[in-house]
Amino acid sequence: MMTQLLPQIQSPADLHALSDEQLQQLTHEIRDELIRVLTTRPAHFASNLGVVELTVALHLAFDFSKDKDRLIWDTGHQIYPQKLITGRYEQFHTIRTKGGLMGFPHPGESEYDLFMTGHAGCSVSTASGLKAGDELMGRPDNHAVAVIGDGAFPSGIVFEALNNIGGMGQNTLVILNDNKMSICPRTGGVAKYFDQCRMTGLYQGGKRRINQILDHVPLIGETARASLEAMRDGLKAWIKDGMLFEELGFRYFGPVDGHDLPALRKILKDLKGQKGPILLHVLTNKGHGVPQAAEDPVTYHTPPVFAEVGPDRAIVSFKKGGAKAYTDAVSFALHQAMQDDPTIAVMTAAMCQGNKLEKVREDFPERFHDVGICESHAVAFAAGMAKSGANPVVDIYSTFLQRSFDQIFQEVCLQNLHVTFLMDRAGLTGPDGPTHHGVFDVPYMRLFPNMVSMAPGDEADVAPMVKFALQHTGPISVRYPKANLETMERAEPVAPIELGKAEVIEWGEDGCFVAFGTLLSNCVAAAKKLKAEGIHMGVVNARFVKPLDKDTILRAVDALPLVVTVEEGTVEGGFGSAVLEAANAAGLDTRNVVRRGIPDRFIEHGERNELLADIGLSADALADLVRASRAAEVAR
Repeated sequence: MMTQLLPQIQSPADLHALSDEQLQQLTHEIRDELIRVLTTRPAHFASNLGVVELTVALHLAFDFSKDKDRLIWDTGHQIYPQKLITGRYEQFHTIRTKGGLMGFPHPGESEYDLFMTGHAGCSVSTASGLKAGDELMGRPDNHAVAVIGDGAFPSGIVFEALNNIGGMGQNTLVILNDNKMSICPRTGGVAKYFDQCRMTGLYQGGKRRINQILDHVPLIGETARASLEAMRDGLKAWIKDGMLFEELGFRYFGPVDGHDLPALRKILKDLKGQKGPILLHVLTNKGHGVPQAAEDPVTYHTPPVFAEVGPDRAIVSFKKGGAKAYTDAVSFALHQAMQDDPTIAVMTAAMCQGNKLEKVREDFPERFHDVGICESHAVAFAAGMAKSGANPVVDIYSTFLQRSFDQIFQEVCLQNLHVTFLMDRAGLTGPDGPTHHGVFDVPYMRLFPNMVSMAPGDEADVAPMVKFALQHTGPISVRYPKANLETMERAEPVAPIELGKAEVIEWGEDGCFVAFGTLLSNCVAAAKKLKAEGIHMGVVNARFVKPLDKDTILRAVDALPLVVTVEEGTVEGGFGSAVLEAANAAGLDTRNVVRRGIPDRFIEHGERNELLADIGLSADALADLVRASRAAEVAR
């Protein structure tokens, strides 16, 4: 892997000095650099391989430097090539490490990254807003470009934006990056429509020939011209089954080869000079340039670390994976339950692999629904199933479930319907960073009447908690982290799951840790350290934030000199807040209650344990907190 050109590219302006042959070499060097990163850590791979030529072509055709043209990537995980050609090559080896480059766009890193875009669907809206804002601020010549994948395109907000842009006749370029994939294979009617659009070679040739006739017959009569134009549009309608985009007010161009750099440069240059809403349909191959990634883009979306790379970028082997995670335990418990209960159906939002639902999809295809990146629809769809008597499960990452807040309220909780929410990756998601940390679900789920909110303390809670949720009669949620499974030692057998009941691991006369979720292990470790120093801290596995076990937890608040609530969620409105609210309602003095969780700021990316240590949630930090609290009490 020879890197000669990339170190010379300090900004996209340097691209213009390269010949066509050098630009082609640059695309190879970008792909080699992506492989180099994957030999050290997991990162988004196939999606970035697919947009190398498109990225270079865009930065050759437009000037996306500060307050010039505007570019939004949707979603942002295919931002790596842009980072490499916008002055970040020297730091690229730090990507997805603590203190290093973020794996998504980051305005703090570069003027070329306008938004942190980690959730799908908003690019068209924000690009349109940028264009409107530039016009308002006296920059009417700035161009606005949104690049959105075919997997993100069915999101409802995309069509809201297209509708508005078409109605305004706004000068906005939407580039549909069509690689026939979301994170998993795309689904739905829009996907079928895009497949029809891929078959428009006949239409494109016919349109060009008719346009040539119109351009070269100087005195053609209006009737004849109208007839030829009608023939052109009729051909388009016949081939493309309704001209979806043109009916929305966009002029449609394409499909074009997203890996033909000269052709991309030419059409982008041509479109740059045109007015009105434009949609350019670009065909790319996810994983392009790496044989295995192109053949299996699902596995290579964020693959394991590469152990060996062979000739022609062939991936020979992966480094061996680690222990099983909470996601594995939850998906196994769900699969087991589906064998016994034929009414259980599962909804996910383009995250079958991430949620480890492949076996559910294979064994129960008629009860598995991947709705694409449409979380609001997933929840409303589940509500409809529940109303019909089915037992629906919505299995979605915590950070993505936020997108369905209103449907959780209106369609599920307000109707008091039995929908089970399995909230994967709740807590800190490590290298994915602030766009993906699932730290806000505790406050927004406990807001709603009828909702029950749970979190396992360790592996022993997982299967019983999933079973309990599936047998409940109303809305219920289970949150669990992106972390390896752990099992706590207990002096007594594991207590059964009962509604609103905590599990006392150990009671201590000097104080108590009350853990909601899998930071229970850190609390147990901290208590063990302190016990060796003669400080006896108890540990309670809360299990529920709603309903809260007031008998157990308020007894601790009332009787013990120190109660530390611990959660891998935001302190604002979280589990600790629920404890304080309950204690206040009971008239208790809460000066002995200390809350620990995610502070009121967005947490950057890094390994999960690094981040937990930084914000005071490691075992050592929790032990230090108790020592400091006791010292302060003695000083008073």
